Amino acid sequence: MPRSAESGIDRQPAPEWTAHPERSNKLALRLITWIAMSLGRSAARLLLYPICLYFLAFSKRAQSASRQYLSKALGRRAGVADSFRHYHTFAAVLLDRAFLLNDQISRFDVQVHGAEIIDEVAAKGEGCVLLGSHMGSFEIVRSAGKTRGAGISMVMYEENARMIREAVEAINPGIRMNVIPLGRVDSILKVEAALDRGEIVGMLADRSLPGGSTVSCRFFGEPASFPTGPVRIAAMLKRRVALMFGLYRGGNRYEVHVEHFADFTGTSGGERERMIEPLFQRYADRLEHYCRVAPYNWFNFYDFWR
Repeated sequence: MPRSAESGIDRQPAPEWTAHPERSNKLALRLITWIAMSLGRSAARLLLYPICLYFLAFSKRAQSASRQYLSKALGRRAGVADSFRHYHTFAAVLLDRAFLLNDQISRFDVQVHGAEIIDEVAAKGEGCVLLGSHMGSFEIVRSAGKTRGAGISMVMYEENARMIREAVEAINPGIRMNVIPLGRVDSILKVEAALDRGEIVGMLADRSLPGGSTVSCRFFGEPASFPTGPVRIAAMLKRRVALMFGLYRGGNRYEVHVEHFADFTGTSGGERERMIEPLFQRYADRLEHYCRVAPYNWFNFYDFWR
């Protein structure tokens, strides 16, 4: 793997997850939304079982990756039933997105831990970078932040940004989702503008991008590559950084966890560089912690350690 001049940082070729992108289908999304809104959440959830069984039968590579990860998170050998539960958790969270994007958060029992961090950002209007992962529901975090008066923008890989917009349009054409695509000339300027407006800017920091720089961290006892970009963007813009995890806990229950992570405000270039290095491993450690707390919530269906 090619290395950059920066010690310990690799320049990452296209990772496996980009070769098997998540696909959106407007017609299917509209159908699921219609079923959810017309028949209710309970009836719609019954459809998740045959859907998950289908994918369990015909996605052998994803099932193998699921069992590889779950064996680490559960501390025992994961079986087919564990992979089914992994798929079902993912499907349940996607279904709930239909209700959350239609401003129906009242349907859910949401416990927010670290709410004072969101309240402080909203009150001061300073803006904050919120690092997340492909764990649980970002939509529940967005909805919880919205109820507390915080504006949220999401920064993501351009192809995923396009698919998110299509998904939102299929579910609720009237909603405005603030998504900033990465990789454009003005991407960082748009991130800075959102922060200057006092918004929370969310970035998922557990998947690298083609050609992006990565750093190797210990994750479940083995080396794994994590992208350096999200932390470095926050450092460059001299912003506070928090972690967020929106865990699905079964039924209609969610837990939102927000934690202080770093504060780059008022720091010099040398200070920022010294702060950055240990933050990558700390992020990996906190992700591992929540993977053990809610193992079926990390929606990783490819070989993360490859």
